[in-house]
This record gives sequence, C-alpha cells and structure tokens, in this order.
Amino acid sequence: MIRLAVRCAAEQAEAVLAELLQVAPNGVEERSGHGWVEYAIYGGEGELPDLGAVEAGFGDALVEVRAEPVPDDWADRWREFHRPTLIAGRVVVRPSWRDDAPPAELEVVLDPGQAFGTGAHPTTRLCIELLLELADQGRARGPLADLGTGSGVLAIVAAKLGWRPVLGVDHAEPAITAARENAAANGADIELRLLDLRSDPPPAAPVVVANLTAPLLRELAPRLAAATEVVVCSGLLARERADVERAFADAGFALRDARTEGDWAALLLARP
Repeated sequence: MIRLAVRCAAEQAEAVLAELLQVAPNGVEERSGHGWVEYAIYGGEGELPDLGAVEAGFGDALVEVRAEPVPDDWADRWREFHRPTLIAGRVVVRPSWRDDAPPAELEVVLDPGQAFGTGAHPTTRLCIELLLELADQGRARGPLADLGTGSGVLAIVAAKLGWRPVLGVDHAEPAITAARENAAANGADIELRLLDLRSDPPPAAPVVVANLTAPLLRELAPRLAAATEVVVCSGLLARERADVERAFADAGFALRDARTEGDWAALLLARP
C-alpha cells in the first residue's frame, strides 16, 4: 500500500485540494500545522507511484510530494489518529471505536468512512460553536439544511440541538452512505439527499450550515438569498473571509459573528 501526500502552504490548500479531488473524489486524508496543510491518498502498489520525496511545481509555487509504503495494517492503524474531540466544553464528537470521551451535554458518535468530517477539523468545530450560539439564543427550531454534509456530523448536531426537520445534501454517494449510518447510530432523524450544489438549486431552508470551500460559498450566496434567513459557513481560510463576507453582503446578509482557529475562519450571517 502506498501513501501519496502533498504538503503545501496554507494559502495553497484550497487549490491543491481541488486538484486532488479530481483524482480521489471520495475524499482525502488531511493533516495541518502552523502555516501548512497536507493531503494524502492511499492506493495499492501500481495504482500510485512510489516517488519518495520530491518537490513539484504548482502554479507559481512549489509543493512537497511524498510517496511512501505504509504497513499492511494501515486500515486499522489510521483509527489511532482519531480521538474524541470536545467542542466548546459542551459537545463531544467521538469515533465509534473509542469509549474514552470526556463527559458533555451532547455526544455524537461518528464513523466517517470515506466522508469528510470527524469533528477534529477546525472548520467543523467552528461551525458547531456557531450552532451552539444560535441554540443558546433560542433559535434551534424549524428546518435546517446542511450543505456538503460529509459524514453528517453538523446535521446530527443540529438535530440533537432541536432543529426539525434537518436535511443533509452532498454530491458524493459515500458521504450520503456514511451520513445515513451515522444518523442512525445517533438516533437522529435526518433526511439525506444526493445533490451537486454547483449545478443543482440549493434546498430551501431558513437556516443553512455550509462547510464548503470559499469559491463555492461565494457562488451560493446569491442563490441562498430567497429562502434563507441565517447562514453558518466555514471551509474558508482566514484570508478569504473578506471576499466571502462581501458576497453574502451583496446578497443581503449581514455579519453577526466571526470566529477563527489557526488559518481557518467561520461566519454567522443573517438577513436583517
């Protein structure tokens, strides 16, 4: 088994991820540190090149590409990296194979499968913090749509906080499968639907949570204006915040809160 990893500067992450998803549409492994992001895909010998470590040109910059063999038991060992995550001291997201989570008022048990979303990524944590803020304001009621639901973690949290009905959409079949299994494991009543947000109309809901890339968020902003009152969004780098905020302002949304963690940002926007 070969692990092919691409490490880049944080400001290149969005473009690098877009390219890798052309090769691995079901998702990639992600790791990050101060100023850098690494994406990795796995494949059998002969499916991916064993390059060792090289530098490759990407646009005007260089990225580090490393291909290396991984042990035969990698499918089990990757689970060691997924640990329970406590968010805002109130929500814990734990892998289904871990039972050492700290106590919390709300627990989500998750098996991400091939879908994005373990609760550990800053964008997921920031979205959950903003959903908690809305719930504390007594606004966890009525319909909510989770755009790009991935493993379903945000939709499950929303359902547990009180939103009804909750709809999760994603363009990848493995994500819908994972989200459906995770919803059942958590006793969360969630409708799940295969939908490509680049070509299909977004679902109508007064509250939308969207953990997507900045270009897609900018594209969606005017398409959400007709039926949506509140948007929780992330998936954007802090340096992309102004452009995303401007797109939503042009669509009639005002900024209510903004949070950052490392290189990532999340926004809470609402129509006046």
